[in-house]
Amino acid sequence: MEARQPGGFTIAAFAVAVTLGGANFLAVRFSNRELPPIWGAGMRFALAAALFIVIARLLRLRRPRGRLLVLTVVYGLLSFAISYALMYWALVRVTAGVATVVMAVVPLVTLLLATAQRLERLTGRAVVGSVLALAGIVWMTVGPQDVDLPLAPLVAMLLAALSIGESVIVSKRVAGNHPAMTNAVGMSTGAIALLAMSAIAGEQWVIPRQTEVVWSVLYLVTLGSVGLFILTLLVIRHWTASATSYMFVLFPVVTMLLGAWLADEPISFQGVVGAALVMAGVWFGALSRAARDVRRVPVGEAPRVRQPARAARGAQTNSPRR
Repeated sequence: MEARQPGGFTIAAFAVAVTLGGANFLAVRFSNRELPPIWGAGMRFALAAALFIVIARLLRLRRPRGRLLVLTVVYGLLSFAISYALMYWALVRVTAGVATVVMAVVPLVTLLLATAQRLERLTGRAVVGSVLALAGIVWMTVGPQDVDLPLAPLVAMLLAALSIGESVIVSKRVAGNHPAMTNAVGMSTGAIALLAMSAIAGEQWVIPRQTEVVWSVLYLVTLGSVGLFILTLLVIRHWTASATSYMFVLFPVVTMLLGAWLADEPISFQGVVGAALVMAGVWFGALSRAARDVRRVPVGEAPRVRQPARAARGAQTNSPRR
């Protein structure tokens, strides 16, 4: 793979995806008032998958086959089924703030997984940026308070972060396929798995009736799912997996700002300081010019040492003509 810096479109898509993802947290709060959690997630992704299927049919897109189909199914299971089931189970036992802290490790986990799978190089800048963003989330949501975090929910959230990190990497491997078809297959797979989990858990499958719940579900299905995951796959196509995963530490910042605007939730000094640390970490680790100038490593190959310009010109001069 050649080194590729994200252009203005990619950064703009990243910003819009972060905004949509941050708004999802508010919408899920409303939907959970009436819908059982796993049923709500399964219904959301089933409806969004139906929209993706319609889009794929209208565009006459080819369905993935062979290895690409297997990777797309794995993407769906990791991104929509396993991660959401673990997060919803943990959120019944811990506060959203504590869960957000644990999920803030996603960029660091993604970076380590991408390095282990020889997709990226482990750079000090990326590690420092991830840790700085994590510190901002910890300060913003926990601060000097005492935190009660039982072992089982902690393990569940860490496994969810691991699942999300690997799903970002798998989506990188299928990024050449059209985002609508990738999500049509992947989201359908995840929705089926979530609905099966909901049935096994004995949740009651109810249709939303409250006005705010209906509007929140409509948002989650359209912009919160179709819009968000199309933009995410477009970003991952032109950027590294670890840089794309910084979305997950920016979501709480957007949620805090939208909560203050739409729900009149107060913004504390602690939240402002935490948000500043998060944005500094994202800038240092992903958005700055030095962070974006990173060569991705092809799978199965060792990183190549960059030759000086003079040596490279000499090699080209001495090479035989074809």
